Amino acid sequence: MTLSDHIKPIALFSLITFAAVLRCLPASAAGQETLTVAGGCFWCVEADFEKVPGVIEAVSGFAGGSTKKPTYKQVTNGGTGHYEAVQITFDPGKVSRETLIGMFFRSVDPTDAGGQFCDRGDSYRTAVFVSDKGEKALAQQVKNEAQSALGQKIVTPVLPAGAFYPADASHQDYYKGKGLVFTRFGPKRQKTAYKLYREACGRDARVKQLWGSAAPFAGS
Repeated sequence: MTLSDHIKPIALFSLITFAAVLRCLPASAAGQETLTVAGGCFWCVEADFEKVPGVIEAVSGFAGGSTKKPTYKQVTNGGTGHYEAVQITFDPGKVSRETLIGMFFRSVDPTDAGGQFCDRGDSYRTAVFVSDKGEKALAQQVKNEAQSALGQKIVTPVLPAGAFYPADASHQDYYKGKGLVFTRFGPKRQKTAYKLYREACGRDARVKQLWGSAAPFAGS
């Protein structure tokens, strides 16, 4: 038996072993997908979607503009073209893109083209960002269904996805924060300040008025 005759069975055994190992590994990031949406204050959108089973994480940031690596101050001052947005990473085996987009439309006021609730201006407008023709068709379909269910014109655009820039650490998981912040209600723990802001801004009240029992997050 030649050396090559010994190598062939060894190589075959190695391939079989490698395949077996792969089957035992947990699902990789390749099985994850992302959806980027803009729904007004990104703290609220992040807080909402991190509660959805199948969502792995939600990151607050900026999308849709032309300025590279914009700061929060630049975006809120205007002129960068960015929306406050949230990039949602999810497991499509547990929750579908269609479901998430449907939940998004029912968690905002998609009839408002000037901002959301108490937050006014271009950076607080709503949008759904898509990466290809398939995602665009799906988002438009869900938008049409939501418009039919609402009985009012939905002005939220479906836009091409460009670069997404995460906001700085102070804006991530704001709704969970334990630090002390100064508000118009006086010094408050960050988690408490977030709840007071959300209520004072009228987000949940308006969403309930529009969507009733179909609103998935009102009160969260």
